[in-house]
Amino acid sequence: MSAVLWRPEDHAWTRESHLARFLAQHGFATYEELHAASVRDTGWFWDAALRDMGVEWFRPYTQVKDESRGIAWTRWFLGGEVNLAHNCVDRHVRDGHGAEPALYYEADSDRPEERRACTFAELKAAVDAAAGALQARGIGRGDSVALYAPMRIETVVVMMACFKLGARFVPIFCGYGESAVVERLASCQARLLFAVEHLHRRGKAVATGAIARAAAARVPSVQGVVDCAGPGWADFLRGAAPQTDCVSTAAEEPCLILYTSGTTGRPKGTVHTHAGCLAQIGKETRYAFNVQPGEPFCWFTDIGWMMGPWELIGCLLYRTPVVLFDGAPDFPTSDRLWQTLARLQVVTFAASPTLVRLFMRATAGRGPRGHDLARLRVLGSTGEPWDETSYRWYFDQVGGGRCPVINISGGTELVGCLLSATPLTPLRPCSLGRAALGLDVAVCTDDGQPAPRGTVGHLVCRQPAPSMTKGFLHDEARYLETYFSQWPGVWYHGDWAREDADGSWFVLGRSDDTIKVAGKRVGPAEIEGVLTAHPAVSEAATIGAPDALKGQGLVCFVVLRPGYAGAAGAALEAELIAHVAAHMGRPLAPQAVQVVAALPKTRSGKILRGLILRVYTGQPAGDLTSVDNPAALEAIRARARPGAGGP
Repeated sequence: MSAVLWRPEDHAWTRESHLARFLAQHGFATYEELHAASVRDTGWFWDAALRDMGVEWFRPYTQVKDESRGIAWTRWFLGGEVNLAHNCVDRHVRDGHGAEPALYYEADSDRPEERRACTFAELKAAVDAAAGALQARGIGRGDSVALYAPMRIETVVVMMACFKLGARFVPIFCGYGESAVVERLASCQARLLFAVEHLHRRGKAVATGAIARAAAARVPSVQGVVDCAGPGWADFLRGAAPQTDCVSTAAEEPCLILYTSGTTGRPKGTVHTHAGCLAQIGKETRYAFNVQPGEPFCWFTDIGWMMGPWELIGCLLYRTPVVLFDGAPDFPTSDRLWQTLARLQVVTFAASPTLVRLFMRATAGRGPRGHDLARLRVLGSTGEPWDETSYRWYFDQVGGGRCPVINISGGTELVGCLLSATPLTPLRPCSLGRAALGLDVAVCTDDGQPAPRGTVGHLVCRQPAPSMTKGFLHDEARYLETYFSQWPGVWYHGDWAREDADGSWFVLGRSDDTIKVAGKRVGPAEIEGVLTAHPAVSEAATIGAPDALKGQGLVCFVVLRPGYAGAAGAALEAELIAHVAAHMGRPLAPQAVQVVAALPKTRSGKILRGLILRVYTGQPAGDLTSVDNPAALEAIRARARPGAGGP
């Protein structure tokens, strides 16, 4: 068991944090006491938290929750009326904060003339104008408006304009191809699609406008495509009267549809509400990340991934300016990201383990320690399990050993987390801290019983939360099958997790990624963590290839650290196999370890193990629209074992 790396008592600011004040206000001495109370009476907790957050209601709710139909269909904040845009934009201008910064935009080129800043007053004016233009197009309450664009100021404007009108905002990852866009537009019956003519990455232009128009032409509900980064934006706004008032939406009215693909089948449309987003996201940014007015926040993400809307809603709620990073973090120079954080005096920065490993491999530039990152107070992360080597590099090199890594884990279907580190949580490397406030989580064995501490089991939630998706769009049966068919009345999240004796939580990957070798169950993240602890290995991916004797055998793909000068070829492969065997036992020694230049990933940094498995075993690769670097598949295809399994 790794020792505690970060202790809150060593940092004075934690005693003044939002979370510390909330504990004191309600008479709790520790986080553990507060969490126990938050799940003993979830109605009390969410009511108290919303009051502390300062959320403004057009009409106060009369009942916190109604569980009469069970956990899957719990209703929240009954009788209440609220609006996200009012809470995130309008009221700040009303209260005299219009001159404060709301957004900073960083273009792919990093040219100063392409950088932009936007105050709350400017944001409100733009949102009002866009809302008026949407109304002029016949868009109103309950209509779906899709966006196929990167993190730009106009992206935020479109999102908030939809919220203002009571329309449903549907972000689509701007790396998807035409078929994937068509599928999502048709599913939500989008009335309008916003897009950019070109997506710029590393100085190269991708014709996303052509993809958007082709996709829209195939979906009858779409009335048109608006270019939100060129002349088409001015044309869209021209002649429409601004809409200055926010619609008073019911607490449970949908505002956001986020698509998650899962491992199989068509995309799932998760449905989120005005009040659910405010409650869950507002709780996390306030108590876990301790956001403050005027302190810039930068999460390297995309609007098509849950964390894009999450950071915009959660930060703007508290007048925390957001850095919109449009482009590659290491272009045009390897120090581009660190220069940006220093110039904008960023206080909170978050990145995935994959992005951190990218910077660990960088050999050019000065790296994070070569820039003034003294304003950083909090680091963040989500999306995948950590390995200890990368986690420590992030903690030491980026955070200077003084910033907690607020690692959170949940999902698109929650628009938030089940597990969360906090400023008051002692942190061991790779830990997710504790169970999140208001979330009654547990680790269960295969038969649904509580798993002993220190053992791996299924991550579940035993009580409802306001942000749980309101079913799947047009597919209630699939929603129930996905989350509630494993054990009645229990949300089955699909992750492997472990709670250690000291209360620290760890997530070890998706249960559908589990590999069984001769009856022994292992998650790929555990093997990958062992491999990346070897001095040769920067990144790793592990799959379970069909094996006639063992059922499945471990096959690993690794990316080497820059400048590594040790064993190579077959000698290195044998050394890495022996390294895994020494740590995991000989039965879990890989059949093969293959060195590749890169691993195939999504733009959000997730390694596509399922795709690697299909290509390696000679199966059709399937849809590649979510792959950020499809060229990485060719090296794996060259090592493929056709006939090793699958159709």
